[in-house]
Amino acid sequence: MHENLTFVQKTERSIIKKYRKPIWNNFIAAVKDYKLIEPGDKIAVCISGGKDSMLLAKLMQMLRRYSEFPFELVYLVMDPGYNAANRLKIEENARLLEIPITIFETDIFKITDKADRYPCYLCAKMRRGHLYSKAKSLGCNKIALGHHFSDVIETTVMSMFYGSQLQAMIPKVHSSNFEGMELIRPLYRVHEDSIIAWRNYNNLTFLQCACRFTERSAMSSDGIGESKRQEIKQLIKTLKKTNPNIEKSIFRSIHNVHIDTFAGYKTKGERHSFLENYDK
Repeated sequence: MHENLTFVQKTERSIIKKYRKPIWNNFIAAVKDYKLIEPGDKIAVCISGGKDSMLLAKLMQMLRRYSEFPFELVYLVMDPGYNAANRLKIEENARLLEIPITIFETDIFKITDKADRYPCYLCAKMRRGHLYSKAKSLGCNKIALGHHFSDVIETTVMSMFYGSQLQAMIPKVHSSNFEGMELIRPLYRVHEDSIIAWRNYNNLTFLQCACRFTERSAMSSDGIGESKRQEIKQLIKTLKKTNPNIEKSIFRSIHNVHIDTFAGYKTKGERHSFLENYDK
């Protein structure tokens, strides 16, 4: 019966059937619980070519098809300086998954490859600025990024270990530099393991990052190289051996912050101390 389905129909069916609980249900839950999409939105779904953003694009496309209220989507691909093979891979996957992409070029890789420190941070910041700018020029009021559950908890741990602060990643945020624009993260509750399983089940191959820094990390003896995120990913993987619920605990902790137990905190750019209200 299902042999007559096209490739894209099979991949969509796998989302609704086989991966309904870990992917589709968690995606819908995040959209509803965090109020990520509203009637009349025009959203730029930002596609890097990796597994996360390509799945996000497909999920958003399916949601729009089934949605009870109208919203528009633009599938935006920024080419930061991909080589010809990587650019072609993105285009081929988009055709394969029937995602009508809009591509624009920048020279981000050329700039970040010369950076002595924090190339990934610089790359992410520049990418976001270009994406906001392009999306706004196309009449969008939101951009959707492929950050998932695992990104959220890894960022939380990284900020404590290497940033000397307790800082997480929220499901949506207003842009401080582009008025009227908002960033949303519809994969907020979807685990990376589920995304990998969906990719492998459908025999799909996507880009990793395609920048020289990532290639250097991949070729290092421990698979970590200079990447602190990979280091934290390995740490969490090790902790899961003795505590299978470690990821869930970290995720829940950022929804259950007891601010009264902190000696200091920061809100809206201002630092505060527990002493301010200690004797009140």
